[in-house]
Amino acid sequence: MASTKPSTKVFYLGFLPLVLASVLCFAACTESAPGPSSNRYRYAQSRSMANSNVDTWCIAKPSTEEKYLRNNIDFGCTQLGVDCSPIARDGSCFYPNTTYAHASVVMNLHFKAAGKHAWDCYFNGTGLTTTSDPSVGDCIYEL
Repeated sequence: MASTKPSTKVFYLGFLPLVLASVLCFAACTESAPGPSSNRYRYAQSRSMANSNVDTWCIAKPSTEEKYLRNNIDFGCTQLGVDCSPIARDGSCFYPNTTYAHASVVMNLHFKAAGKHAWDCYFNGTGLTTTSDPSVGDCIYEL
């Protein structure tokens, strides 16, 4: 009489695809995790400017909508170490009198006060670091 119990071989072979999928998933996840050998880690390290010998400033991206520039001004002017008097009507950076110019001044002041890390110029994707001095006329961007 033939046995109606499934064989142990068939039982284990049924789990083989699941085990292989788990192993592959684990390998893929550990490969993409940020660590000393990953590209994302090296990119983040290279973007840190706090200890760099290169002069860097933070300005607004030229394509940023005006409402986001105003948000950056409002945010920056409430941060510790940021003095927004240069963009006041009698300030050295009032001219050029544009939201873009004022936001760039405030964003740079925040960048400097916060430690000049790449993330200090992020501003929800509206900030841009530059090695070209953005100073204009009497408006000197601090380092």
